[in-house]
Formats: sequence, structure tokens, C-alpha cells
Amino acid sequence: MTAPAPDPESESTEQAAASVRLGRASAIMASGTAVSRVFGVINITLLGWAIGTTTNIADAFSVANKVPNTLYLLIVGGVLNAVLVPQVVRAYRRPDGQTYVDKLLTVGFVFLGGLTLVLTVAAPLWVRLYSDYPDPRTTAIATALAFWSIPQVFFYGVYSLLGQVLNARGSFGPYMWAPVVNNLVFIAGILVFSRMFGSIEQATDLDSWSTAQTVVLGGSATLGIVAQALILLVPLYRSGFRYRPRWGLRGSGLGSAGRVATWTFAGLLVGQIGVLAVSVVASAVPKDLNLAGNAIYDRAFLIFMLPHSLVTVSLATALFTRLSAKAAAEDTAAVRADFSLGLRTVGLFTVLGTTGIAVLAYPLSRLLIVGQPDAAVHALAQVVVPMVLGLTGFGVWSLCQRVYYAYQDARSMFPIQVVMAVIVIVGTLVGRLVLDPAYWVATAAASMALSYWVGAGIAMLALRRRLHGIDGRRVLQVHVKALIAAVLAGGAGLGLLAALGPVRGFGDALLACVLGGILMAGIYLAVLLLLRVTELRSAVAPVLRRLKR
Repeated sequence: MTAPAPDPESESTEQAAASVRLGRASAIMASGTAVSRVFGVINITLLGWAIGTTTNIADAFSVANKVPNTLYLLIVGGVLNAVLVPQVVRAYRRPDGQTYVDKLLTVGFVFLGGLTLVLTVAAPLWVRLYSDYPDPRTTAIATALAFWSIPQVFFYGVYSLLGQVLNARGSFGPYMWAPVVNNLVFIAGILVFSRMFGSIEQATDLDSWSTAQTVVLGGSATLGIVAQALILLVPLYRSGFRYRPRWGLRGSGLGSAGRVATWTFAGLLVGQIGVLAVSVVASAVPKDLNLAGNAIYDRAFLIFMLPHSLVTVSLATALFTRLSAKAAAEDTAAVRADFSLGLRTVGLFTVLGTTGIAVLAYPLSRLLIVGQPDAAVHALAQVVVPMVLGLTGFGVWSLCQRVYYAYQDARSMFPIQVVMAVIVIVGTLVGRLVLDPAYWVATAAASMALSYWVGAGIAMLALRRRLHGIDGRRVLQVHVKALIAAVLAGGAGLGLLAALGPVRGFGDALLACVLGGILMAGIYLAVLLLLRVTELRSAVAPVLRRLKR
């Protein structure tokens, strides 16, 4: 018998329903991420107020805090996220699923504890690896702060393990809301630091830096991560999950998880060589000229990550569970449909984010580093613009990664990650060799943006073969329409900034950002509606329903 032909109308209805469900889950996570990012901006603004943005102490803290963040991304975040969700989704399809998950968690906790101990002892080596400070006093302070910061790796890992179990069980909100607690704790720590140690000039003097300052600053940052991890125990318990430590890996099927973890680790390790190159070059920038260094780079990356965290991460997290389930069921058509939906939805928001941030780069920088010299504000804006040009490419690359991970295939990504790392390393080092120090970090940011686009392009071609297509025409149409809307919105934003005049202080910057954001978002959405972009309605419907309630 010949199978009945698929009903296009039925498929369209099913896709619309899937889009709405995905939008609902993404909206829940995005709300938590939005609140977290608001507090994150307050956090980083207060930190600049307390220790500056172009001082030696600011750069030392940036490197010390970068070590656990990098190690988390390298060993915990990437590997565990790549392995855990597909493994847990598959586990709950089996009778012994809870036992399997308990074994995964037990192995994870023990691994994290041993790893954190070794990494903490090696703190001086990590600081020297990630920096090239001309002044040995800065290296000593960065090392002291690193001893307090590196234990974050364990609690970052616990947060990732517990959060991904919640995600696999369909509970997405707590994982995205937990960082709010982290930010509140660290904000309190910064206020205590400023109260105890006075103005920027007093608090950042290298000769008078004390152990108490190290403990308050580094300890507050780590205490925030501890709170972020442990708060997830509450929703996990309420979900009905009960953990029992279980040992023994034989016959558990963890061998396949180990292979995925190995290739994921290898790919991330290659990528972190690029991050290492950026960190070393940024640390070598002279600090007495208010030029962009590691602290400025971190703030630019925070701005870059705002739209990515709000949209791409929220949507990809919700999508990942579905992709993993459909990949396990060998439903290629469903994987292709969800991937296409993700690409179209992410494109709509990241194109707007790119336009808005690029146009408002200077006012945003002025808001983020209150009270800092104009040179520091210009340095931040100069790094933000080239970095944000890679936002959409980064979003596409992130979705491609989720598809590979859903199929438990990290090996195929490795060559792509090598190419991306080479672009970052070569671009950053060439910038240092041929350009003035004022442009070293901006060149590194541009190199990273280019690497995202190249990686996304290569991955899309490979997935097109694997999935027998990626709905390319439809995806391209949505992105072209978004680009048209963005050009019109960006032009209006530039016109508004010209009409408002120079941004001289916090009030001017806030006014420019609010009016410019509203104007550009309004024009962008209006043009998309005129161009009949149906994905827009599906993406914002859950948000509108929540606002009405």
C-alpha cells in the first residue's frame, strides 16, 4: 500500500502549535534571564564604581574571575550540557531511568570535587597562562583572587547538573532564575567592599591592597555562585526528584556519554585557546592610558550576551530537550522542522539586537561604566560594535551545536571549532603586531565575530546533508526580511541620536537608550508585520498573553 501524502495544512498547523509551545517555554526562561541580566548590569556597573574599569585591580579581578568561568565553560558547562540532557531524556524512556540519572549525578559530583581541588592548587599557573602583566604586583593580586574564585568551578558544575536535570524533566524556569540570587549576593558584596575600602583611588592602590580586600571581593563572587547552585535544590525536590548516590558504571551505558564528553572537551579546549590569546593580549595593553583591556572586554561581552541570553539561550534550551527526544526516536523530519523554527526565531531577535546595540553602543557604554573617563567609555563602545556584528552568527552556531549534541555527535563539530579558533588566534595576534594598543581588543572582538559566522556557515552546510535539508529557502526569507527591517530601524535610530546631540552624562545616555530602543524596536516590528513574517506572531504570543494576565 502507498502511504498517504502528508497534509500541508495539517503540517502547518502542527508547526504553528509547536512554535507556540516553544515560545511559551522560551518566554518563561527569558523572563528569568531578563531579570538576571538586569541585576547583572547593576552588578557590573557597581563593580566598575568600586574598582574601576581600566585599573590594574579591575584587570586582575577580571583575569582571576575569568579562570573559573573559562574552566566551567570548558570542562563543566559544555561537556555536561552536551552529555546530560540527551542522556537524561533517553534515561526516562527506560524502566531503570532514575538509577541511570543517579549514577550520572554521582560521577559528576565526585569528578567536580576532585577537579576543583586540583585547579585551585594550580591557581598561580592559570593566572600566568591567562595574563601578561608588566607589573608583578598585579600578577600577585590576580593570583590571590584566583584562589578564592576557582572553587566556583564546583558550584557552577552543581548548578549545571541540577539545572539540566530540571530541564530534561520539563522544568525550565528555575535554571534561568537562579542567577538572580547570584547577582544579589555579589551586589551586596560589592557594596560592603566599597563601604569598607573607600573610593576607587583608595581601593585600587596596588601598594596598599590587603588580604581583607581579596577576601571580600573574591569571596563575594564565589558565595554568589554557591547560592545560585544550592537554590535549585528547592524546585528539584518539589518536582518529585529524589537523588540517591549510586556507584558502578558497568552496564550503565555511560561509555557513549564518555565518548561525547571527550569530543566536546576537545572542541571546547581548542576554542579556549582563542580565549586565552585574547586574554593575554588584553592584559598587555598599557593601563595608564584608559585603553581597552580585559575588564573592558568583559563588559563588552556582557552587552553582547544580553540578547543572546534572553532569546537564543532560552529558546535553544527549550528546543534541546525536544531535539534530543526526536533524535533518539530517529525522526529526522521533526528534527529538521524544529531546527528551522529555531533558526527563524533566533534570527528575528538577534538581527534586532545587533542593530540596536551597534547604534546605541556609546550610550550603552556610558550607562554601564558610570563615572568613568570619556576615554574608557569610547574604549568600551569601540569593542562593542565589532563584537555585536557576530551576534546572529553566534546564535546560528549555538543552534547547530544543539543539533549535533542531540545526536550525541560532538566529533563532527571538532574540525569546525579548530577553524574558528584559528581565526580568533590569528586575528588577535596580527592585531597586536600591526596596530596601536588602542585597537588590540577591538580587533580581537572582530576576529571572534568573524569566527562565529564562519563556524555557523560550515555547520549549516554539514547539517543540510545530515538532515536532508534545513528548510533553507524559508530560513533565508525570514533573515532577509529581518535585515530590511533592521536597516530601516537603524537609520531611524541614528537620526534620533543626531537630533538628541552629544551624550555627556548618565541622564543623556539613559534618554538615548530608552527613546532609541523604543523607536528602533517599533519600526522593526512594524516592518516585519508589513512583510507578513508569521514567525513573529508565534514568538511574541506567549509574552503578550502573560502581559495581559
